[in-house]
Order: sequence, then structure tokens, then C-alpha cells
Amino acid sequence: MKANKISGTAHPKWFGLALQALVILSRKSDTYPSAAIADCLKSEATQLRRVMAKLSGGQIIETREGRDGGYRLKRPPETITLAEVYIALKVGEPLCSGMLETIGIHDSGLSMKSAFMDIANEIEQNTIETLKQYTIAQLAERTISYSI
Repeated sequence: MKANKISGTAHPKWFGLALQALVILSRKSDTYPSAAIADCLKSEATQLRRVMAKLSGGQIIETREGRDGGYRLKRPPETITLAEVYIALKVGEPLCSGMLETIGIHDSGLSMKSAFMDIANEIEQNTIETLKQYTIAQLAERTISYSI
């Protein structure tokens, strides 16, 4: 991902922001507004709403419109894995995709590209497998309570 500006497409920082927001929601039983979550995270509410829209589309959170609106977890935090969050956000390209930018257009470059793509895909799968081992509840237990 080349752009530094955060736009409508997923940004690499969204994963960390999403996890923090989900930890906050894991400690709430009712809906919680985006402005309040953004304030807790010292983040921009508009940016957070983009992240939350992806999480809603990924069936991780519910949204409620109106005066009493906001967000809440769709399922217990013990059942939401970090891999689900990562996949819902479709966070950029695989971490090692930068390797592909170093390859020239020549015979050995083409075979190197194939090898690099295999490695990048394997790393991405290993990342997802690792993230499957952790839940939002486990992350919440390991972090300092946000004052909400």
C-alpha cells in the first residue's frame, strides 16, 4: 500500500485500531458510540467509523443508529478471534509483499517472483493461523483497562 493518507480502503494501522476498539466494546454490555470509543483511543471518529464499518460487514459487531446508537460486539469476546478481525479488515497486502517490488523483468526474475509469492502467501497463512489462537477476551485480559 503506497498511500500514507487513510482513505476508504483498509489501512495497515486499522488492525491495531480495530483490536483496541473491540477490547473497549468487550467491556461494555450496551452500545457505545464511535465518538466515545475514538476519545478513549485518542483517534479520529471518522477514521474509527470506517474501521467499524468493516467490522460490521465482517459480522463482528452490531451497529445501532440514532440517539442511543453506537456499536457492540455481535458475539461474546471469547468467540471472536484476532484472525477474524484481520480478515474482516482485509489489511493491505501480505506483510512480505514488498519483496515482489525488488524483482526485475528477466528470466531469473520471473522464477524469483513465483518463489517470493509462494513465500509471501505462506507467511500470510502463518500469520492468520497465529491470530486464530487469540481472542478479543484474551487480549482484553492482557491489557490495561480503558476508562470508559
